[in-house]
Amino acid sequence: MRKILLCCAAGMSTSLLVSKMEKAAADEGYECEIEAVPFKINEPKIEEADVVLLGPQVRFNLKPLQERYPDLPSAAIDMMAYGMCDGASILKQAKDLLGD
Repeated sequence: MRKILLCCAAGMSTSLLVSKMEKAAADEGYECEIEAVPFKINEPKIEEADVVLLGPQVRFNLKPLQERYPDLPSAAIDMMAYGMCDGASILKQAKDLLGD
């Protein structure tokens, strides 16, 4: 089971997005665990994740994250998909990063 971690400013703005992504995953039979947390580069959950997606409001942390965890797939969430709460598109982004 894949672990997808969404990081945002306070961990709250992505809560609805998690629900939408979980529904999209269930619809396509993709087994994963999706969690949203406030971004902290030393967050233990980062080390447990298979992929990390950063919300647009914290995307400036992408480079430091990639430098600290070079083998961990990570990216900033597409702003349009984030704003529209498009769980299917963001799930696809995570799957593409994982090669699934």
